[in-house]
Amino acid sequence: YRHRRAAIAKCSLSSPPTTQKAKMPTKSKAAKKKTVKFYVDCWQPVEDSVLDVATFEKFLRDTIKVDNKAGNLGDKVVLSTEKTKVVVQATDGVIAKRYLKYLTKKYLKKQQLRDYLHVVATAKNTYEMRYFSINSEGDDEA
Repeated sequence: YRHRRAAIAKCSLSSPPTTQKAKMPTKSKAAKKKTVKFYVDCWQPVEDSVLDVATFEKFLRDTIKVDNKAGNLGDKVVLSTEKTKVVVQATDGVIAKRYLKYLTKKYLKKQQLRDYLHVVATAKNTYEMRYFSINSEGDDEA
């Protein structure tokens, strides 16, 4: 027992073995910013003149929060329209696709269209506003 204890004491008194530190990769100052495009296609309600794309874009411009401030888009978020689509271009993951769906539903509720339209994901980066399909066959009992 004493033999082991003496060996442990000798090891602890000697200098610790030298280890080389792993070099961390340095980040370049001009790192590439990741840009993501999201689309909200409103062709059905626009075709029926129920919804206006310009007012929807203005609503998004006023309500999108960047750094916890509404309407503070700056250079991080760019909004534009293409006929019946609203294009939201965000850098560095400032906006999630789910947040865009939330704002679209909020707009529909404000315009009192939430009972007639819903937001459906049609592609990885695209939402589409569609009418609810109401099947009224066989409902008549007279």
